[in-house]
Amino acid sequence: MRKKRGRPIGSSIRQNLIEILFFRGKAYGYDLYKDYCALFPPVTLRVIYYHLKKGVALKEFQLETIKLEKGNYSWGGEAEKKYYKLGPSAKPRMDKKVKEFFEQKKR
Repeated sequence: MRKKRGRPIGSSIRQNLIEILFFRGKAYGYDLYKDYCALFPPVTLRVIYYHLKKGVALKEFQLETIKLEKGNYSWGGEAEKKYYKLGPSAKPRMDKKVKEFFEQKKR
């Protein structure tokens, strides 16, 4: 039996994002980054956005909406927020650590 060449498709970071979105329902990238940092440090914002984009391509995530929110930001007067939800290929594992984190957050 021959081994497959190249990198495997799965990713622990993307799986952790699936777990977070399973308990949140939907969220935009920066909120996912903040929750991820609280649960599984260290990670960079760039890595989170990479895995969200890759997850959309693999149908693990779906882009629900894109909202332009007005505000006083350092880069200008509005921010584009992309809201994600779980896609049809997502397989949440019901991670206890993530479940407990969101149960405590609700209190």
